[in-house]
Amino acid sequence: MLSLSFNDLSGAIPKEIGNLTMLKKLGLGYNKLRGEIPQELGNLAELELVSLTNNFLSGTIPSTIFNLSSLSTGMDFSNNSLTGSLPDDMCRRLPLIKGLYMSNNKLTGPIPNNIWQCKELIVISLAYNQFTERIPRGLGNLTSLKTLYLGFNNLTGEIPYEMGNLRNLEILGLQLNKLVGFVPTSIFNLSAMKTLALPSNALSGSLPSSIDLVRLPNLEIISLAGNNFSGIIPSFIFNASKLSVLELGENSFSGFIPNTLGNLRKLEWLRLSYNFLTSSTSELSFLSSWANCKNLKLLDLSNNPINGVLPSSIGNLSLSLSRIFISNCSIRGTIPKEIGNLINLRELGLWGNELIGSIPITFGKLQNLQGLDLVNNKLEGPIPNGLCQLARLSVLYMDGNKLSGPIPPCIGDLTSLRLLSLASNELNSVIPSTFWNLKDILSLNFSSNFLNGSLPEDIGNLKVVVIIDLSRNNLSGDIPTAIGGLMNLQDLSLRDNGLQGSIPKSIGGLVSLESLDLSNNSLSGNIPTSMEKLLYLKDLNLSFNKLEGEIPRGGPFANFSNRSFMGNDLLCGLAQVQVPVCKSGNSSSHRKSRKNTILLGVLLPLSTVFIIAVILAVRYAMISRCQEKNAKQSNIESNMLPQATRRRFSYKELLQATNQFNASNLIGTGGFGSVYKGSFLDGMEVAIKVFHLQLEGALKSFDVECEVLKSVRHRNLVKIISSCTNNDFKALVLEYMPNGSLEDYLYSNNFSFDILQRLSVIIDVALALEYLHFGYSNPVVHCDIKPSNVLLDKDMVAHLSDFGIAKLLSGEESMKQTLTLATIGYMAPGLF
Repeated sequence: MLSLSFNDLSGAIPKEIGNLTMLKKLGLGYNKLRGEIPQELGNLAELELVSLTNNFLSGTIPSTIFNLSSLSTGMDFSNNSLTGSLPDDMCRRLPLIKGLYMSNNKLTGPIPNNIWQCKELIVISLAYNQFTERIPRGLGNLTSLKTLYLGFNNLTGEIPYEMGNLRNLEILGLQLNKLVGFVPTSIFNLSAMKTLALPSNALSGSLPSSIDLVRLPNLEIISLAGNNFSGIIPSFIFNASKLSVLELGENSFSGFIPNTLGNLRKLEWLRLSYNFLTSSTSELSFLSSWANCKNLKLLDLSNNPINGVLPSSIGNLSLSLSRIFISNCSIRGTIPKEIGNLINLRELGLWGNELIGSIPITFGKLQNLQGLDLVNNKLEGPIPNGLCQLARLSVLYMDGNKLSGPIPPCIGDLTSLRLLSLASNELNSVIPSTFWNLKDILSLNFSSNFLNGSLPEDIGNLKVVVIIDLSRNNLSGDIPTAIGGLMNLQDLSLRDNGLQGSIPKSIGGLVSLESLDLSNNSLSGNIPTSMEKLLYLKDLNLSFNKLEGEIPRGGPFANFSNRSFMGNDLLCGLAQVQVPVCKSGNSSSHRKSRKNTILLGVLLPLSTVFIIAVILAVRYAMISRCQEKNAKQSNIESNMLPQATRRRFSYKELLQATNQFNASNLIGTGGFGSVYKGSFLDGMEVAIKVFHLQLEGALKSFDVECEVLKSVRHRNLVKIISSCTNNDFKALVLEYMPNGSLEDYLYSNNFSFDILQRLSVIIDVALALEYLHFGYSNPVVHCDIKPSNVLLDKDMVAHLSDFGIAKLLSGEESMKQTLTLATIGYMAPGLF
């Protein structure tokens, strides 16, 4: 036996290994081996087990390996980058093999039709590949098979009826394929079945309901989400006493939500969302029966026409409940105060209903609550001070109600708050001074209320804010100059207020700004030329004010039309903006600016020495800048798009966006997942990072990346848009970078990458690292800086990505942990 797993081995597998002809077991898994599998492995005529899992191997599997008839324990090549197809006569040549592990590679072609000849097979794991065509009917002859995992491929056709012959089958995973038709009734007769996972296919029909219920005594997981199933929820589910996960969401099930679901005492995860389910009573009696499910952690009934009233018995549900979603369900009446009994709730979503009355003061008991969404109901009365007791609350959405009175001053105590929306209510106070203490808030929306008073200079405390919408209120006074210090701000709307004075010159400091709306106020004076620095500004509306003088011409102003300036009769500028032409004197400064620009363009390329000097100076400046607190460029743009976090993506949406995770959409692979380009029907393009959960460490990598990306935000960090997660699937939806990675530009002959572009990338990466180390309250150590993790957007701006092994440090942890970071013996090549 030769076992060298987990030894950090690198390089290629030596051909000389084929000389160990007496070897029976070979284990080289969990290393950093690269290159192809040598043909010489086929010389090991005594070999019973070969494991090369979790390396970086590529190329096809040598045909000589399939001649090793001695292979009986198994062949494990999972988690590599192997290509090609499996030979049709594989099982004729390997008749004794018990374990076939090929998941997470790039294998193509059909599953061999003669796989039934491997009669000893116990485990078949071919998930996360690109297998096509139908599932072979011969699989039904493998009577010893316990695990069949074919998920995340491109398999088509129907599920073979013969699979009902697999009497010992415990795990069946066919998720995220292109399977159609009915699920054979015979599958529901497999008494050994523990996991039935068929989500995100195109399966249809109703599920059998007249099955002998004792035939599924071991069932623990049923996941059928994201198909086209219809009919009622089948009764065989109710007696599966060991069931812990039931996922029927995103189908067309109808009828009443059964009270008998309360028989499932071990149920932890119940998702029935996006169906056509209703309640047999207006008091939602089924909720009372679920009090027996003492282990329940997730309850999702969203987007069903339930049409009832939340009963007080909701407070009797499991104390283990951490997430409840009963949104868009036509729920009427008031929110029962008993909901405060669910003290371990972390997320509560009741948006899009017809709830009335006030927000219960008992919400103050939900000390673990992190997200509360009550959007688009008919709630009224004041915002209760009890909400200020929720110290962990990070997301609070209450827009689209009839809330009145003041914004409570104690809201400034919610230091964990990141996303806040109170828009479209009837709030009628000044914004409390304590609110501006929320220095870590990312998005605030108070639009369409009756708020009054002026904006204080304390608005400059919101150093990381990305969105500010205070439009359609009664605000007055000047725009504070401190607003120019909000370097991460992307979207600012102060329209439809009574603001006066001039637009402050400091607004040119909003270097990340993409949208600015100051329309319908009483602003006067000139448009500051400092706004020419706002290179990312795409939408500008200064209309219907009292502005005067020349409209700036540089930077983003070349792209704006008259619609940005209408209703300001004293403005002048270029004819294309449809305003009067300015007198010649007003343009002198712009002519001088253009002259300087031309002069710079002539002189700069004349001296290579000068360029090198600039590079060295910038490097020195970057080192110095890292020692300054809150450096001028350290907080540019956000790594999160809070406005997009309101958009939720389902399995089906991600499937459609990536053409069923087709190989043609694959844009990259990493140690724990694959990245696909996704295109939605509204034209939005994203990058979808799918984590391979069967990999050891993948779930931790997902959790780490979520933790980091939700905390940091910067122009030069990749932006997270949303996520999609359940027991079988976890993915991050990220901003799409059309120009690929820095590695593509450094090592490809197809791209031109001149010295100035390289300098720009160096600055971008330095700014990102400066922010991670010094610009956030807890330092972040990336741990994996390399060209493939530096992505380039359409403007060739660099964005640092892949935080899967990052460390988020605090206090005394910093010195202790940073001493163990990085990988010995590896340093990515530089730019020069």
